[in-house]
Amino acid sequence: MSEDLGYGWQGDLVDLPAYLKRIGHDGDIAPTGETLRALHRAHTTSIPFENLEIMLGRGVDLALDAVQDKMVRRSRGGYCFEHNRLFAAVLERLGYEVTALAGRVTLGARKLLPATHALLHVRAPGQPHDEPAWLCDVGFGAGPLEPLPFRDGAEADQEGWGFRIQQRRTVSPWSPGTVSWELLQRGVDGWAQRHTFPMNETFRIDFDVANHFVATSTRSPFTTRPFAQKFTLDALHVLDGTDLTTTRPDGSTVSSSSLTPEQVPETLADTFGIVLEGEDVARLVDFARTNPRNG
Repeated sequence: MSEDLGYGWQGDLVDLPAYLKRIGHDGDIAPTGETLRALHRAHTTSIPFENLEIMLGRGVDLALDAVQDKMVRRSRGGYCFEHNRLFAAVLERLGYEVTALAGRVTLGARKLLPATHALLHVRAPGQPHDEPAWLCDVGFGAGPLEPLPFRDGAEADQEGWGFRIQQRRTVSPWSPGTVSWELLQRGVDGWAQRHTFPMNETFRIDFDVANHFVATSTRSPFTTRPFAQKFTLDALHVLDGTDLTTTRPDGSTVSSSSLTPEQVPETLADTFGIVLEGEDVARLVDFARTNPRNG
């Protein structure tokens, strides 16, 4: 066996039958654009977004066997590094050309945040290079349902959810005119920038570094409260601390409620498909009780 130098995604270690069963995909797996769209849609609507390992006092392990055990075999969810670690390995196994990118989340941010969102630049094998590659974003928790073509100004309406990808030029005096990209999503007030990202290749070791910050820093939004999202064709369910909301594709709020800490585990199971085991239920309730969300 050749030495693993850390450049690829270890697609040969993927339990492909188990993954396909987890996301409910029983169609073609030939590495085409059609297959990529089907896998992306199945993944985003089957595997939820969640940060609960941090609340449970454990680290977030990005080793492929750990990610598969958690998200595939135990039917848990994860956040962007876990989702894209798994999806990149699956796509590599199927024969796609996969390049990871790092994005800077801007949606809802009140100040500049580090580049801690993982995205994937994907091409089908043999795809002509005069055709745009695909932007895959399975780890944000709120879509898109399907990949977006890497084409300036490309818009997609996916079951009513709206997304746009476009180029942007930086205004930094250190790199004037540098071209990067941004992903926008459509809401009740029109288009809003979700994250920005340059075309710089990111590797597994870069995931590890960013993951350490996200999972451990007091400045990370994911170390302060439970956060989960379940994305479906017609609704986005969000648990933020003990606040539960459901929104529709147009951005309108369908329901909003505040839970007691004791209601959180049951809600995670019923609404998000996240079933905690053993002592994890008590641990999460205790965390929610002793760490109330601060506005």
